[in-house]
Amino acid sequence: MLSVMERRHAAVAETIARIRAVVHGKGITGAALDDIKGLVIDLAGRTELFPPEQFAVPDGRQARLYRLAEDPDHRFALYASAGMPGKAQPPHNHTTWAVIAGVYGQEHNVFYERTDNRSTPGQGTLRRTGEETVVKGNAVAFMPDDFHTIEVIGAEPSLHLHMYGLSLERLPERINFASASGGPYAIFPANPGISAPEVPPGELKAMLGDGGELAVLDVREEGLFAQGHLLLAASLPLSRLEIRLAALVPRRGTRILLCDEHGADGGLAQKAAGRLLDFGYGNVAVLKGGVAGWRAAGYELFSGVHVPSKAFGEFVEHRCDTPRLDAAELKAKLDAGEDVLILDSRPMSEYRVMSIPGGIDCPGAELVYRVHDLVKSPDTLVVVNCAGRTRSIIGAQSLINAGLPNRVAALKNGTMGWHLAGFALEHGKRRYAPDPSPEGLTRARQAAARVAERFGVRRIDHAALRRFEAERETRSLYLLDVRSPEEYAAGHLPGARSAPGGQLVQATDSYVGTRNARLVLADGEDGVRATMTASWLVQMGWGEVYVLADALLGEPLEVGAERTPVFGLPARGVAAVTPATLDEMMKEGMAVVVDLASSIDYREAHIPGAWFAVRSRFADSVARLPGDGALVLTSPDGVLARVAAADLAAMAPARPVHVLAGGTAAWRAAGLPLAAGEENLADTPDDVWYRPYDRRDGVEAAMQDYLRWEVDLVTQIERDGGARFRTFR
Repeated sequence: MLSVMERRHAAVAETIARIRAVVHGKGITGAALDDIKGLVIDLAGRTELFPPEQFAVPDGRQARLYRLAEDPDHRFALYASAGMPGKAQPPHNHTTWAVIAGVYGQEHNVFYERTDNRSTPGQGTLRRTGEETVVKGNAVAFMPDDFHTIEVIGAEPSLHLHMYGLSLERLPERINFASASGGPYAIFPANPGISAPEVPPGELKAMLGDGGELAVLDVREEGLFAQGHLLLAASLPLSRLEIRLAALVPRRGTRILLCDEHGADGGLAQKAAGRLLDFGYGNVAVLKGGVAGWRAAGYELFSGVHVPSKAFGEFVEHRCDTPRLDAAELKAKLDAGEDVLILDSRPMSEYRVMSIPGGIDCPGAELVYRVHDLVKSPDTLVVVNCAGRTRSIIGAQSLINAGLPNRVAALKNGTMGWHLAGFALEHGKRRYAPDPSPEGLTRARQAAARVAERFGVRRIDHAALRRFEAERETRSLYLLDVRSPEEYAAGHLPGARSAPGGQLVQATDSYVGTRNARLVLADGEDGVRATMTASWLVQMGWGEVYVLADALLGEPLEVGAERTPVFGLPARGVAAVTPATLDEMMKEGMAVVVDLASSIDYREAHIPGAWFAVRSRFADSVARLPGDGALVLTSPDGVLARVAAADLAAMAPARPVHVLAGGTAAWRAAGLPLAAGEENLADTPDDVWYRPYDRRDGVEAAMQDYLRWEVDLVTQIERDGGARFRTFR
């Protein structure tokens, strides 16, 4: 059964579509408003769509306004107005047409017309023309210059639907009079805190298990997210929402639950809800009480990041009894000269940082694809490692599932375990498993076919993909290219995201934000890597996972790195400065650079003299910036800086705001110097989760804590009950 949220979204969308048709056909006339009244009355009469717990008035408040819908051009805006007895508004107009219908409670309206000739600014006269109490089953309508008062009467709270031709924030000429007879009037201020509907924790818990599409997005900074979050929430910080949202949640009609720490008015989740509506996402609500409310309701919170994938790795080890070697055992075998092949299942970027001596980089989805040419004999021991546990376990079990005849084991605790055992790691190595030979590829295909049969991996052709693409508006589709980033850049299907298979399994929530979506995996013509990746996603509980057969054959391909849509880029160009100009401005003391890179990236390299800041907390960090000259925003490629420029300008109205054209990458390309370190922090560096080896001190203790955390996830997952991992014989 569809959730209340889904049914309400469908009903609202249908009602507004019919209202649009009325306005298109009749314009704004009395007859048109009568038709619109009927439509809004019908919607308001479906009281089951507007449960009081989703539209409550906070303690100590008289009213709260909830936004239900608004077109991207801010027309056809629908609100739910909740009020306590005694809530009242003085005589006011709307400057657009409006219709009010009752859901429950009583909202008494008194109507007025303006009778003065409007020759005296700030003054006017009104004449009362009638009154009506709006309850369930009736409605009132207003032309742009009609005036009325509102008062909630009776002993019960009220909820009424307010339909406007234009959103309330876009009505700057609204006025309200001081009295019923007129007199002085003032501009009606915009409501400072229009909210999204709220969903209580218990209802969200039910939604997580109802089988429908659902994106739970935690909009706190990742470092705060990692301190405690819902199991199936994806991290999407408000500070980076515009540049990540389209890839993480591609369908605008997706049911989306936003959460922050407390779910308060004006908090991160409510701010994010407003932005999502601006970007065309109409089915949005906020977790009532936020993460703190979830905890208070008795539900589990999880620390760390990518928890579903990490917990799945531990589940696999327990279920399959995946063989493992600890660091001391492996070191002894290497010292004894035994025939051992060490395959590192991480991306090359991680492998270069630190690796087991003699290990060869072969990321997770590549293992079955490339291993057959690497083993010297059936007696070769194959050991798979990663930094910790998950990719070691999944990688080793992939080779076992594929039927590799060799003995296979996961290196217990990966490079962390090796380091904690006191053994030296290599750094900066670039050994990579070669492409398979024809014989190796034949064996890889045969192995993948066995895996596909065992785990029910489904294949589709391009005609089926086109059918899926035609249904994008009603069914979320993720087209994911599981090859290496280099292969992706050389040529990929239009619209495909780069999602190397090992990382897709390791951090699924970084790529797919919508639960129960369709996933289509693309690979080369053999499909080995897509099949292996799909086999794991099926076991993780993803119900619709498909491998695209002959993914790249005969299809027009795009070349280059992944390009994802960015919301919120200013329509007009932001004042930009070149690296050379910025260099001169800084030398003359005319500018301060504000860097929006992650705190880890900032620590590694930033423009000398720059200040680290977190966009979502500009209000706090601006006061820490020195001087009174221009502020120049930068980010790694300059895109986030362009998106954030208006936010910074609003927080520092007395200072000119520019962006660095091309961001810090352009500064680097110009050959200008870079600095390293953690100086000039205008904000707390809690924006990202620090891996144990990202820390400057306490590394060993952090490694031990991390490894214990991974092992303990199985028990916590069982308590939560939200995972849907599958077991195959």
